[in-house]
Amino acid sequence: MEDSTNLWVFGYGSLVWKPGFQHGKLLVGYVNGFARRFWQGNETHRGTPGKPGRVATLIEEAKTTTYGVAMELQGEEALDYLNNREMTLGGYMQKITMFHTADNKHPPFPVLVFVATPKSSFWLGPADAHVIAEQVVNSSGPSGHNVEYVLRLAEWVHNTLPSVHDDHLFGIEVHVRLKVKERNLCLKTLMGEKEEVVESMPVQHSNVSPHAARRGTFTYTCEKKCMKCIKL
Repeated sequence: MEDSTNLWVFGYGSLVWKPGFQHGKLLVGYVNGFARRFWQGNETHRGTPGKPGRVATLIEEAKTTTYGVAMELQGEEALDYLNNREMTLGGYMQKITMFHTADNKHPPFPVLVFVATPKSSFWLGPADAHVIAEQVVNSSGPSGHNVEYVLRLAEWVHNTLPSVHDDHLFGIEVHVRLKVKERNLCLKTLMGEKEEVVESMPVQHSNVSPHAARRGTFTYTCEKKCMKCIKL
């Protein structure tokens, strides 16, 4: 970046919607020669030991473009945080590549990227979209459910870059949504969203059944729809 002497990092996974650290400027754009793939396992954020979730990594692939954000790092604390999150806990390695802004208002500039390789112990490798989605639907960790990771990333691309189509990401998204619907899972719970409690109306007549009195409450609303969430 011509007006910045700070280091920039390329975000292509949860960094686009949940950085977890204070950063400077943020630019939307892309890198060339890399493809985003859900081939990396995670046991510290979106999974647990022995039951990893699936998170995004980049693989080198000629003539492929991957969209995300360039984030300006300010201070050593941000880089230390990322190194611990991505390398120590995530099994990634560092590389440098060129970032291009989506609006072409800035010339390309170097960014740090975190890339997983088959040599990593967290590497899960390729799988069909429905197989990856099955693992996603059944995985969660300290940072939240794996479903949230996939859907928030897909939603960010849909909303921020509506003309961009990511076949790999969107294919997994479709299968995840289908599995959530087929199993009648509570999507709001999977997405980490808090349900609002709706207080029940006071009972006016003594002949109103306890079952009817619960109507309008969160418990009644979700007792048939969300019970399966506790099995994940």
